[in-house]
Amino acid sequence: MTDLLVGIVGTGVISRAYLEIARDLGLFRVAAVTDLDLSRAEALAQEFGVRALPLDELLASSEIGAVVNLTPPAAHAGVSLAALNAGKHVYSEKPLATSREDGQAILDTAARLGLRVGCAPDTFLGAGLQTARELLDAGTIGRPVGAAAFFMGSGPERWHPDPGFFYQPGAGPLFDMGPYYLTALVSLLGGVTRASGSAAKTHDERVIGSGPRQGERVPVATPTHVTAQLEFSGGVSATFTASFDVQASELPRIELYGTEGTLSLPDPNTFGGPLKLRRAGESEWTEVPLTRPFDKNARGIGLADLLDAEAQGTPHRASGELAFHILDIMTTVLESAEQGRSLPLNSRAERPQALPPHPAWLP
Repeated sequence: MTDLLVGIVGTGVISRAYLEIARDLGLFRVAAVTDLDLSRAEALAQEFGVRALPLDELLASSEIGAVVNLTPPAAHAGVSLAALNAGKHVYSEKPLATSREDGQAILDTAARLGLRVGCAPDTFLGAGLQTARELLDAGTIGRPVGAAAFFMGSGPERWHPDPGFFYQPGAGPLFDMGPYYLTALVSLLGGVTRASGSAAKTHDERVIGSGPRQGERVPVATPTHVTAQLEFSGGVSATFTASFDVQASELPRIELYGTEGTLSLPDPNTFGGPLKLRRAGESEWTEVPLTRPFDKNARGIGLADLLDAEAQGTPHRASGELAFHILDIMTTVLESAEQGRSLPLNSRAERPQALPPHPAWLP
């Protein structure tokens, strides 16, 4: 484990997962947390035995070497840039930013200052998708020829007490859930070279279904049903649909199609299985045992990998460059939908190295 201490900015629901993995597995050490609502940060800090500090004090702390940015997407760029300019490495929740310009500014600032940027999701480092990577690289399904991915939901307003931000630019099903699916695909198939898309906004308003604001209406300012066609650098093509407008579906999460078989992948918003395989000529699916670590909720392993890579002087896997490529894919899909034509991507991304069966930073 690295000697660098971590500060967490934003103490919403996801912050608990980072604090729990720090406490339970000791993959990194959290020194302090902060939030716009400092009382919320104080309550969480007391529960986990860390300090609660105002943001400026957290960024000024000489003992904190890295900042975890768990703020809402619209604030990602501002907080990440402030942390970098304070001399801290940054690990951000997805997406890296809500525009290419802001995402590039983050990467450029980090490069200028000699700092690292990482970004969720790190679910592609979990047991399910890493076992799929192992099978793919071993040629179990032959040469990959295609893929299909689907996120089908009816929207978060039924369960989320304050869902308005999900329906603003930089969110919607593509920016909210797309990073899980697209990161999984890129980690398996390599970078995307061209994309086309169609996008629709089905409702102008959504009704909050729970919590103190139940019954209130929130405006919709972003597409809520998006379909993309993606061309990968290795010649594979894939279809991806992300929707907040589907009431029910039996479609798989992700399937990879090869010349010798098909892999049915687990939900890329999780770390485990099930992972299924069906080879050419077989009549039944076989569930594949998982051969890699982290089959339970392990949000934060991307951060642990970044901190260890910084100590070792090696590349980290959930990198800012990978996250920027995902941002570029999503932005290009929406631009394609507006222009009615397929568009090339200017960014490039390599497949991150596979996670070994026992990473050096795992106790």
